[in-house]
Amino acid sequence: MPASLAMRFLFTVFIALGALNCNAEPKKTVSGQKAPVKEIANQHLVVTTQDGTGILPLYASRKIDVAAPDIKRVLIIVHGTLRNADTYFASGQETVQDAGKKGAGTMVVAPQFLALQDLRAFKLPPDTLAWSSGGWKGGEPARVPAPISSFSALDALLGHFADRTLYPALTQLVVVGHSAGAQVVQRYAVAGRGEAIPRKAGIDVRYIVANPSSYLYFSNDRPAPQGSFQPADIASCPKAIEWKYGLKDAPPYVAKQNEAGLEARYAMREVVYLLGTADTNPYTHFIDRSCAGMAQGPYRLARGLAYFSYMQHRHPSHLKQSLVEVPGVGHDARRMFTSACGQAVLFGESIPASCPRKP
Repeated sequence: MPASLAMRFLFTVFIALGALNCNAEPKKTVSGQKAPVKEIANQHLVVTTQDGTGILPLYASRKIDVAAPDIKRVLIIVHGTLRNADTYFASGQETVQDAGKKGAGTMVVAPQFLALQDLRAFKLPPDTLAWSSGGWKGGEPARVPAPISSFSALDALLGHFADRTLYPALTQLVVVGHSAGAQVVQRYAVAGRGEAIPRKAGIDVRYIVANPSSYLYFSNDRPAPQGSFQPADIASCPKAIEWKYGLKDAPPYVAKQNEAGLEARYAMREVVYLLGTADTNPYTHFIDRSCAGMAQGPYRLARGLAYFSYMQHRHPSHLKQSLVEVPGVGHDARRMFTSACGQAVLFGESIPASCPRKP
């Protein structure tokens, strides 16, 4: 039996055994991102890189190893801090259902970036990829079974959908994240190498960054009063320019690439910043209140508006990006994606006049 098929079989057996054990739901003794997840995704992708091979669990609205000739769009939705891919997968399915005809031919996929405590709680196969509780957010190498970046896992996922024998009618890959998932998507849109293969196959790739807690800046400048920018106070907050807020001390996946090339490529990628106008609470939903986070603004809406202005200032004539606001919505992924504004962005429709946008 080929190694990849053996890994798939073993993973399926382990998940099935876990389900027999009271649905494999671990007893939680800690809270937040350090607690084990409630469940493990029921499909998986074998990720093979120069650094090694591992299994990435994922949810999908179709079997990913079965041909889907009717699929025209794949919505890849990245979960938040709690690694609750099941919740985000459900939100993605609801979004497609609410879209009606616009969502026809759309497949929803939600990868799950597990942490070491998840592996222990569910007694998963040793080849299952797992990162530190927060390392997956910034493209850091996995802790087990090999030092595979979470960005390399996304590369493999995008590459999978470039297989024309499985997806002959696919024209669009939409990579979307909310909150911590949006942090992943924004950094991946900067450094990710995975879109080259689907683009070569004639598949468009778009990134939607919804309400992240922070952004990756390409210089030491940070927002200042009256919409201006000034150098960060590195003396009192050296982390303000370190990864994942800046490019200093970036993980190997990023550090091996040319910094100037990263920014130039990012400016030309199809990125939409989707911001809730009511996401203004400076204290809730795991918002980054470190000095590096606060250097980007007081709350998520302000940080997003400032970052887009930053990109416009640095790329006044060739920025292939836009910003769309969702009136009256706070830090709520389901409401963001099922809103008229969110639906238009997700499915490439005209943005309603009721949705403030730039440019």
